[in-house]
Formats: sequence, structure tokens, C-alpha cells
Amino acid sequence: MTATTDGSTGAPRPRAAAASATTGVAPGADAVLDAARQAAERGVGHLLARQDAQGWWKGDLETNVTMDAEDLMLRQFLGIQDEKTLRAAGLFIRGEQRDDGTWATFYGGPGELSTTIEAYVALRLAGDRPEDAHMARASAWIRAQGGIAAARVFTRIWLALFGWWKWDDLPELPPELIFLPKWVPLNIYDFGCWARQTIVPLTVVSAKRPVRPAPFALDELHTDARCPNPVKPLAPVSSWDGAFQRLDKVLHAYQKVAPRKLRRAAMRSAARWIVERQENDGCWGGIQPPAVYSVIALHLLGYDLQHPVMRAGLESLDRFAVWREDGARMIEACQSPVWDTCLAAIALADAGVPADHPALVKAVDWMLDEEITRPGDWAVRRPELPPGGWAFEFHNDNYPDIDDTAEVILALRRVKHPQPEKVEAAIARGVRWNLGMQSKNGAWGAFDADNTSAFPNRLPFCDFGEVIDPPSADVTAHVVEMLAYEGKSHDPRTRRGIEWLLAEQEANGAWFGRWGVNYVYGTGSVVPALTAAGIPASHPAIRRAVGWLESVQNDDGGWGEDLRSYGETEWVGRGPSTASQTAWALLALLAAGERDGKAVERGIAWLAETQREDGSWDEPYFTGTGFPRDFSINYHLYRQVFPLTALGRYVHGEPFSPNSTKGS
Repeated sequence: MTATTDGSTGAPRPRAAAASATTGVAPGADAVLDAARQAAERGVGHLLARQDAQGWWKGDLETNVTMDAEDLMLRQFLGIQDEKTLRAAGLFIRGEQRDDGTWATFYGGPGELSTTIEAYVALRLAGDRPEDAHMARASAWIRAQGGIAAARVFTRIWLALFGWWKWDDLPELPPELIFLPKWVPLNIYDFGCWARQTIVPLTVVSAKRPVRPAPFALDELHTDARCPNPVKPLAPVSSWDGAFQRLDKVLHAYQKVAPRKLRRAAMRSAARWIVERQENDGCWGGIQPPAVYSVIALHLLGYDLQHPVMRAGLESLDRFAVWREDGARMIEACQSPVWDTCLAAIALADAGVPADHPALVKAVDWMLDEEITRPGDWAVRRPELPPGGWAFEFHNDNYPDIDDTAEVILALRRVKHPQPEKVEAAIARGVRWNLGMQSKNGAWGAFDADNTSAFPNRLPFCDFGEVIDPPSADVTAHVVEMLAYEGKSHDPRTRRGIEWLLAEQEANGAWFGRWGVNYVYGTGSVVPALTAAGIPASHPAIRRAVGWLESVQNDDGGWGEDLRSYGETEWVGRGPSTASQTAWALLALLAAGERDGKAVERGIAWLAETQREDGSWDEPYFTGTGFPRDFSINYHLYRQVFPLTALGRYVHGEPFSPNSTKGS
């Protein structure tokens, strides 16, 4: 991505300077309603046309070029590189480079060191030369930022695979971790499911310390190639960082004296754990990074590339590739068909599509087939809880998603299906499972209950992204909203969730968005949940939320929030208007009874005026969150489903009241 000329890579822009498709003057209410109806009709047509014949929807899931770079390094490591893939990946990575020579982790964001290093290495593999102008700019910037030594651990692991970094200079993660019982700190179930699936194979890689012949040197990426890793002082022993740094030194010493029988047994157990969690499609958890590391780990343990497990794993990785019209190849970190399908069904129903429309019935059929009815890793903490629920991806039976389950149930309730008893049974199982996954504090995380240990994030190994799955406001809100629509507003468990949400409100009136950017997403999730559960629009928490949303509305009538809001307060609620974030703000305001307010009128007008002729919206900005501050997502279907939902609720009102039986 090239640097933008609007200042978005530096300080936040003044609101008056926000990119505008309107004059900032709201038209009359009747004109807005008419424009909203027309926009909703176009949006419905566009979304219906995108449904797969099997009943699902899926938009591209765009992240950053580390996915593409690591895919090429994996192929180099396994010896399966091919010219077509090299050319296509190189074309994509090269096209994402900014004018200053760097690569960012999100559209319009600043250059990021580890991402730039991995992209540079990938282009070297694709044949680009260090003296090429775009490569020279990149290497100069890398050196100015501290070189490879300043990169995150995961980047240096990839470089260690080819001898570009020393294994001794990486944090230690022993495979014996697999033997720790679940009550011992730092056992594998203390990590979030995505981290757990990555860390278990990496313990094998860390123990094996493989080095493949490097196809070239990378001296140009060090500040001083003679001393690539200058010694850094340890943090004080009295600090958490200092304590864990010294623990890492102990683990390094253990690496040299680890009993061979114990180590071999640990690696065999890790291999068994990995293989048992391979999905039917060959992937692991429907996520690309764990699949990549699992393939490497099993390969190091003697699994031949033609072994059925390995063959299926490699074939699954090919399914993460999106081939573009210009011949470029982009790798998705994950695929989101269940999430996209339930959100699309909600959007269509709320926009006035009849409850028995064939597209909605087909979507329900597909979602019912995707229900997970066997235990997964979540059962380690909830062994007595019967299974039920839905995952995010096509295949991920080990890790159903609490958030997806709540939204799928909300979607199922909107459809009149010819087999209502089948729908009711699935809903009952999903509700029971979601209730059983409530954490001790009354809230919900995404995949596990009570996954709140403070220790995993302290490990020197874990310097990138969240590695635990504590409850969040957005997931809790979706569960509370679902429970309210299931007639459980007064259930003590729902009330505890509501109390937690009210206590989590920020002083400015917003809620933090864990899985979407950021406070606009959190607030757009929580307000509809609270009002659905019976919290009146006059409640102080709702009024504070409305006040905050009105205060951060852009001059063009839309809303936007930059990803830097996760770490820099000046970006909170600030950024160019986007279709998805404008919709989230509108969903909150509509739920709060602000339908006739000027903020809503202007927001609806912005959505109508920025809609494309084909009924879609354009949105280059990233509004999804994988890890706050570290890993961002552009869900390509967000720009379609959320604006359509907001327009539909503006035109038709809230979808249905709590305890309603509409669609059943």
C-alpha cells in the first residue's frame, strides 16, 4: 500500500478535513427515508447476488503481507517452491509496498518493522535484488529501525529456519509444556485457542532448531552485520518482565540438559495433539498460521510430505489463496463463511426480505449443517457442558465461537423455515452452550471460559498479539442480545452479563471493541444489546453512549475510527468515515431511540450517498481486529452487511421485540 496524502499516517486529521461525499448538510427527513429505501433495495440485490449456491456468503479476509511472505518461506523450507506462486506472491507483496519502502499492517497505517522484514525476504525469494530501488528503500528503513534484532520473535523464528538468526538468541519454549496439568500456570490451556494451536507446534520447532541452507545473505538488514544481536540489559528482577527474562535463561539452560527420553515423549505427545486437532479439510482451526507451524513441526518429526496428514495440510493451505484478476495471489489468514452468512441473513431480514425467502431458507439449511455437536478444547474448562454452537470457518469443530453462535441464533430467529422443530433444537443447543461458556465475572470471551491467566502474555516468546481470551464487551453484548431475544432478559446469568457491560463503560460513554475497530464497534454492539434486554433509552449509560457517538460524528455525516485508537488516545473515535463503522454507530443510535435525530439522518444520508451503483460500498480501511495493535483485518463483506442492516432498521424499525416469535 502506498502512503496516503491525507495525513492518515501521522496525526489524526481534523474532522473538517475528513473525506466527504456530501456537503455535510442533512436533507429533509422524508428525502432521507426515500434515499434509505432505495439504498436498501440496491443493497439487498447486491447481497443476494453474492450468495453461494450452497447457501453461504464469504467475503475476502484481508490482513497484511506477512501471510504471503510466510507462505513463501514455508515453501522454501519444505522444498516445494514453484515459479507460478513466486511470481504471483511477489506481484501482490510488491504492490502493497508504500512509497517510503515499508509495508504497513493496515491501510493508511505507518510502516511496521517485522512486516517489512518479512516482505523484503519474500521478495528476495521472488528474485528481487537488494540494489533494486524499492528494496534499497526497504532495507535502509529496516536498519534505521534497529534491523532484524528489533523484530518480533515470530519474524526471527522464520529467519532462524534458514540460519539468518541464531536459535540461541530466541526465547525458549520447551515441548515439555504439553505435560503441564491444567491447574499449573502456563499450561497450554492457559493460552487462547489461536495461540495454543500455534505454540504447541512451535515447541517442537524450538526443540528441533532446524536450519535449511540460506539461498542468500541478509547482512543488509542488520545495523551491524558483525554484531547482529547486541546484548541488551535485563529488566529489574523485581519486575514481571525481569522475572520472565530470567525464567527464559533457565529454560535455555534446560534445553542443553533436557532428558532425551522425556523430550522425545513430549514431542510425540505434541505430535499426537496436533494430529488429533487437524480438521476434516486438512487445516487446523481454519486458521493459516497454526496450519503452517503444524506442517513444519510434523515434517521435523518425520512425517513425509506424502503422508496423508501432511498432504491434506498442504492442500488446505492452498485454499487460503485468493487469486486476483491481475495475477496477484493474496493469502487469507482465515476464512469467515459462518460469520459472514449469519450477518448477511440478519441484514437481509432486517432490510425487509420476507422471512421465507428461498435465499434465507437456503442460508439456514447451510448454517444448520455447520452446527458443531461434539466436544472440543473448550470442554477442558467445561467438561460437563453438552456441545452445541457454531465456529467462524468452514471447518473448525474443535473451536466453536461464542460470538458466532450468538449471531447465528439471531439469524435463525429471523427466518421462517419449513422445519421449525429442527431450527428450534439447534437454537436450544446453542443457547445452552453459550450460557455454559459464561466466565466467572459474568461476561463471555470468544472461545473459552475463564481464559484470563496473566502469565502467558508475560513470556518473552509472546511479544506479538493477544495470547489469552478474556471476556470482551462486544462478545458479551452479542450473547446478551441473543439471550434477550430468547426471552431470557431476566435470567440471572443475563443480568450478570448486563451488570458487567454497564461496569465496563468508559468514562467518555463508549465501550472498547476487542474484535472490531474499536470504540465505535464496541458501542455499536453494546447499546442494541442493552436496550434489547430492557435497559431503557433514558438510562444514563445509554445517554452517555449517544452523547459520545454524536461527539465523534464526522463532518460528512459518517463515522470512522483508525486502528491506532488501540494505543493512542488521540485516535479514539477519529478517522475517515467508513461504511461499516457508520453502520455500527447508527445501529446504536437507532436502538437508543434516536431515529429522528439529526445524527441519524446525516449518517443514513452518508450511507445512501456513498453507495455504489451496484448496491455495494467501497471500504479500503481495516475495521476488523485480530489482535489489538498488532493484527488488523479488512472483512470485505462488512461494508455490505452492516450498512444494509442499519438502513433496514431505519426504514422498517427494530427487527422484533424481545420474546417475539417472528420467523419461527
